[in-house]
Amino acid sequence: MSIPTESRSALKELIQLLQEVDEHWCSEERNLNSPEDIASSHRALMHILEASIVGYFEQDASKPDFRRIVTPSRKLTGDNSDAIYFDAPLHPDHAYVINGETNGAVYFSMTIENDTYDGRIAKTTGGVINDTEIDIDEQGKFTLYLGGEPRSRNWLPLKEGASRVTTRHYFEHTEPAAKNPDMEPRMHINCVTKTAISAPPNDASIAAGIRRVGNALRSRTLDMPALGGGELPAFMSPLPNEFPTPQTPGNFGLAAFDAHYSMAPFFINTDEALVITGRWPDCRFGNVCLWNRFQQTLDYVDRSSSLNRAQTQLEADGSFKMILAHEDPGLPNWLDTEGNLFGLVFWRFFLVEGEAETPQVEVVKLSSLKGE
Repeated sequence: MSIPTESRSALKELIQLLQEVDEHWCSEERNLNSPEDIASSHRALMHILEASIVGYFEQDASKPDFRRIVTPSRKLTGDNSDAIYFDAPLHPDHAYVINGETNGAVYFSMTIENDTYDGRIAKTTGGVINDTEIDIDEQGKFTLYLGGEPRSRNWLPLKEGASRVTTRHYFEHTEPAAKNPDMEPRMHINCVTKTAISAPPNDASIAAGIRRVGNALRSRTLDMPALGGGELPAFMSPLPNEFPTPQTPGNFGLAAFDAHYSMAPFFINTDEALVITGRWPDCRFGNVCLWNRFQQTLDYVDRSSSLNRAQTQLEADGSFKMILAHEDPGLPNWLDTEGNLFGLVFWRFFLVEGEAETPQVEVVKLSSLKGE
């Protein structure tokens, strides 16, 4: 007979949740209609499970440490080939000091996420600070304070609900920064109000950790609206091959206040291509990424599934023409779909000055481009 513990009960709940996700998220209920769709959902599930364990199983806001959220082999919640993200747990009863470096990033910020204590995905953000509000020395090093006594710079308050800090380092190189270990910045967060050593792990704390993993997993699968279902943010289009006007996201969870976003599904047949034309806005950072339906970037290690401004070949008038296609058309600025007829296209522009032009789209026969 097995020894009853709270951790065993929590583990059984997690196993049952995995079965529920398989039955209702990795299924026709989410418009998955082929064996390939189901296999892709299981891959996404494994990535979410890994991230949930890494981020939430061992969690203590009195002794936080920065952990990388996504990597080339762990993709979820709209990752980015040109960005490196970290996060750490917080609590508004504490104050923290962060020492770190920008490592040459063209844009850097930190965002406070609300109401993630139990592992659930953030629905709102509780504040953001970017590199225009942080004193950074010539080596790219900085010190930032969270909570505690107010400061005129280098400080973010921790209000009720504040439970996590997300860091964003964005790069514009000719190769994706997210695949280069040398681009990973070093940062350290220290809780300066901690007064006692944390208790050793026990049955209750281990069970709580397993349940946080389950909550993280559920909130990123079953609790997510079906693609095309529910009320979408204004920067997301439900219509394929039609981008909304780039706009700021407000306090939408896991978003950056100072970014303009625009997202739309793409759909092209095997003999078609999507021609995207437009101009990069005057901004600190800009790129476009291809995602699958589970908001995972397509392969950026060996393929061209994203473009930033440093990678984009411009026309004589300063505009761009990008070609989203299943095979190389032999033209600049190819975005490789990996053969996916359906997916998502996501634009990010940070610290935009003036207007951000809406990219325009035309579906054409791939053969018509190969003669250009």
